[in-house]
Amino acid sequence: MSTDIQTIRKLAHLSRLEFSEEKEQEMLGDLNKILNWVDKLRELDTENIEPLTHMTAEMNVMREDVAKNTITHEEALLNAPKKDSDYFRVPKVLE
Repeated sequence: MSTDIQTIRKLAHLSRLEFSEEKEQEMLGDLNKILNWVDKLRELDTENIEPLTHMTAEMNVMREDVAKNTITHEEALLNAPKKDSDYFRVPKVLE
């Protein structure tokens, strides 16, 4: 399967893209490579293969969500550009 320059121009128009003639030729080559690859995939026998919904068979592999303090309040304020006793100072954003 392959395509032509008119198809590239139509796709570019629909996508609101503009290509120079050199880029059109480059895009034509790339699109033809993609279409050839898809044709190659069609040669595979997938009759008894179930579609994938996930890339692995593992389900719900998550860590336990445990709340904990990783740094102290003082450590958090050490790198603050501005601080006021126990709080961060930030510019006023609301009236």
